[in-house]
Amino acid sequence: MKRKYIHKAFIALSLPLFLLGGFASCTEADSDLVSFTENNTLDTPNDTVYSVLGIVNKLQKIADRTILLGELRGDLTALTEHANLDLQAIANFTADASNPYNNARDYYAIIQNCNYFLANADTNLVKQGRRVFEKEYAVVKTYRAWTYLQLAINYGSVPFYTEPLLAEKDAQPSRFPFYTVEQIADYFVNDLAPYVDVDFPSYGAVGEHNSSRFYLPVRVVLGDLCLWAGRYREAAKFYHDFLTKQGSIHPTYANTIAWDSFEFTDILDGYASQFSANNSETLSLIPMETREYDGIVSRLTDVFNSTAENNYYYQATHSAAYDELSRSQQYTLVYSDPVTLLPDTVYASDTIHYENDLQRGDLRLYSIYKLRSQPTANASQSALRQTCQKYRTSGNDRFLSYVCLYRVQHVYLRYAEALNRAGFPQSAFAVLKYGLWKDNIEKYISETERNEAGELISFNQYTFLRENTLGTHSRGSGNANADSTYAIPPFASKTDSILYVEDRICDEMALETAAEGQRFPDLMRLAMHRNDPTFLAAKVAARRGTANVDASLYARLSDKKNWYLPLE
Repeated sequence: MKRKYIHKAFIALSLPLFLLGGFASCTEADSDLVSFTENNTLDTPNDTVYSVLGIVNKLQKIADRTILLGELRGDLTALTEHANLDLQAIANFTADASNPYNNARDYYAIIQNCNYFLANADTNLVKQGRRVFEKEYAVVKTYRAWTYLQLAINYGSVPFYTEPLLAEKDAQPSRFPFYTVEQIADYFVNDLAPYVDVDFPSYGAVGEHNSSRFYLPVRVVLGDLCLWAGRYREAAKFYHDFLTKQGSIHPTYANTIAWDSFEFTDILDGYASQFSANNSETLSLIPMETREYDGIVSRLTDVFNSTAENNYYYQATHSAAYDELSRSQQYTLVYSDPVTLLPDTVYASDTIHYENDLQRGDLRLYSIYKLRSQPTANASQSALRQTCQKYRTSGNDRFLSYVCLYRVQHVYLRYAEALNRAGFPQSAFAVLKYGLWKDNIEKYISETERNEAGELISFNQYTFLRENTLGTHSRGSGNANADSTYAIPPFASKTDSILYVEDRICDEMALETAAEGQRFPDLMRLAMHRNDPTFLAAKVAARRGTANVDASLYARLSDKKNWYLPLE
């Protein structure tokens, strides 16, 4: 069969000849060279397995940048003087076409692979009454939707097409309409909705990971698309139905870091342990190589941690804005009085002496970022060494074996965001403070709001229980449900209540997902909800602290067009 090779900067495709022993792809040319066989119908199980896993391989190229573009442009991370120039340009919004993190072609390589699969998979093939490739088809459609969403988040308005490009003349950007994030979201809601109940394929273990975590939950991606499109009630429904799906429920569980007594002397940390590929908290990941010999490795550990490779000079750490937010949280502790045996509520005061200032307020920052002194460091090494628990490696491994895209808590926080914007601020706040299980729903959400929200806040009373359902704020701020200061004040209008709760959701997103690449997209989306670019600008400009606001950065980001990377 005739073979074509097309060199172009706009798009790159290499049909995957995938090696299951690692996550390496065999191609006949470099990443700028398109290679495919004409009339190549995907009509055997091996074809589709290799193609789907080949798309996973393509996702490896954008794994680190998904985290770094989302995190460094936000307000929660500060770069150190040892950060490389490419990272500094991202954080300063000065990245140009030469920046390795600014390469739209890598996203289009994924999209082209997806388009090719969707155009050529034999969807009519039926065995034992089931369409053979239905599961893979749903997976690939979801990859494509998610990748387009990332493109639009990072570039603002992007060339849009859904058919494979088979000739050089087809690959001219001028041939395609440019879609905004809202247009992309609207398109893919309709495109993905028919596959909402299709199960994932099962390939078992691939490398050290369960392959089921390579896939993006369709309902969660649909929720994200609706959220970006401003279709709030639909978004809340998709998130709710994902969390409560019979046979595959996702309670919050109780991964917390907490003071173990009213004396505030000892801490019990069950929080950082959830950041592993095999924890039930992890929903979706991109598997990465653990040896450069095998292919693409993640460099996130060298950015957020002290490693031998960076001479222990970490490049990114928590910002002053994050420190201020964490310290400002009221830690609340409920304990049984030893004399009366009655429950008593204690608020951590500012007069408590803490061994580490990161222990003040919410404890999640303290759990995630660890700094230690190494007095034996030599002259070329840093004596101050940081570990970010979200990017720690296992054993003696140098590289992370995966990059996490979705956690259960991401879904709960976006569910709260959607509920709030759909007009249900009490329900949204209950996600943060109490946890949505039967008694709390009836106690803390008015009858009027319960009736209006209906099935959006319906949780099975036999599976969502006090023991496995926790308000997100209690993961680091103690017994938030007992904190009388953490409440919705009386407002004259529901609009004011919605804005207030949205501010609390924004803070909770910071406390819960810092360093995970969620922050800048979250700020973008909230600013879009409000039709107010200065909401994002004010947050990012104050990353060095409220007493050190960057006025020039505020002015630049007050213009929405400056949020995006140049598409070149």
